[in-house]
Amino acid sequence: MRKVIVTIVLAVIMLSFTVQRKPTIYLIGDSTVRNNNEQYWGWGSLLPEFLDTTRIAVANHAMAGRSTRTFQKEGRWDRVDALLMPGDYLFIQFGHNEGSAPDTTKQGYRGVLRGIGKDSLLLDWGDGKQEVVRTYGENLRRFVRAAKKKGVIPVVLSMIPRNQWDEAGHVKRANKDFGLWAKQIAEEEQVAFVDLNEITALKYEQIGADLVKKKYFPGDHTHTNHDGAMENASSVIAGLQTLKHPLTQYIK
Repeated sequence: MRKVIVTIVLAVIMLSFTVQRKPTIYLIGDSTVRNNNEQYWGWGSLLPEFLDTTRIAVANHAMAGRSTRTFQKEGRWDRVDALLMPGDYLFIQFGHNEGSAPDTTKQGYRGVLRGIGKDSLLLDWGDGKQEVVRTYGENLRRFVRAAKKKGVIPVVLSMIPRNQWDEAGHVKRANKDFGLWAKQIAEEEQVAFVDLNEITALKYEQIGADLVKKKYFPGDHTHTNHDGAMENASSVIAGLQTLKHPLTQYIK
């Protein structure tokens, strides 16, 4: 009898945990998604401001300085992958740290092959250590497929725009490289794509270069302050609303 009671209690506890668990949005990316939250902020830190967090959780696993390559190489993706459960969401935004040619130097440590192909490069680090370096698109593809395999809903985002302008007064876009490749992978894998690069760039152009610098970029041309990160988080929400994404049910 006592054994039966214990079994029932455990079953009730497990059922309670299942019912009460909220879906989670897991974020992976670089410093533009999560920063030190002092002078510089990432938009992922402020995304919960726009959501009903009594119904959905946000877990920001982005890390400054990481590329799609180093996020995997350092075991960060494995840690996120172990947490994913059916019904969760995975937001993927990389691109700012991918640009260098991949090699074994300090400069090439983060670099990836360009494009969305499945070609690869084998690097020899010495002492029997080798590393397979893939394209930016292939890295995204692997994140997306791993998430879908677990019943998780991926959302691919293009990188936030830098505070860089052309002579005509337009923000320089990433729509010919990393932004384009992110879009192509999303289309190939039939998952949602939020063109964060374009949405925020249009906002910047309405404000103007001088005011954008004054309001959002206290230091370099990549990292925003709190207000800039809030603007980018707002752009993420706007992108989801345009897509009529299921996540819009959680927007405040």
